[in-house]
Amino acid sequence: MEQFTVPATAPAATALLGSGQMEAAKRLMLERLDTGISVAEVAAACALSRSHFSRRFKQSTRMPPQQWLREQRVMKSKVLLRTSRMLLVDIALTCGFYDQSHFCRAFFSSEGMTPQTWQAQASGSHRRQASCLQ
Repeated sequence: MEQFTVPATAPAATALLGSGQMEAAKRLMLERLDTGISVAEVAAACALSRSHFSRRFKQSTRMPPQQWLREQRVMKSKVLLRTSRMLLVDIALTCGFYDQSHFCRAFFSSEGMTPQTWQAQASGSHRRQASCLQ
């Protein structure tokens, strides 16, 4: 009869990023929020391959790095919509979106409403802004 050996340890679940790696990754992505940064660059800063970093980041935050970055951009845009008189195109570029249209699509996808509608609800007043083309 054939004998099978059981490995001494079972394969580990996908590991989390270390606290230092997570802190460095988030800091780097936030510092480059307006200009953007590739996942490969962040992974290199954490001394991991791109795929290994992406798996660990997703396991640690429950979302892929690009989604986390997009959410940070939307959060920053909400602060600017609430506190500034900047035009949508300027907010879009300040927050790292390619253009106003990209910003409006990402914002709508995240918040379920256009930036202008959100701004009106957040401030209680209607400001004149360039409208999003959909």
